[in-house]
Amino acid sequence: MQVTVKGGTLSEKEIEIYVSDLKEANPDKLFKTIEFTVDGEYVDVNYTYDNVPFERIRRITGYLVGTVDRFNDGKRAEVEDRVKHSLSCSCSMEEIA
Repeated sequence: MQVTVKGGTLSEKEIEIYVSDLKEANPDKLFKTIEFTVDGEYVDVNYTYDNVPFERIRRITGYLVGTVDRFNDGKRAEVEDRVKHSLSCSCSMEEIA
């Protein structure tokens, strides 16, 4: 995380308090940059979030998994033998209305 201070100075303790408050208010976010702009006794805070990697989770053969790399041969065979269902509509728009 990159922290910058513009327009004045802040002590390390003040910066720690501001950062701690931001993290407490946004516990599910990872901060990329935090910029403090000092204007007399006022401090503006601007920040950006870092991207959080997204992992797809699926329900496969009764288990919630992201990947099947830890499955044994039997479970992998179950995954390969699964019937994948899809929705298709063979009706015309006139029949729907």
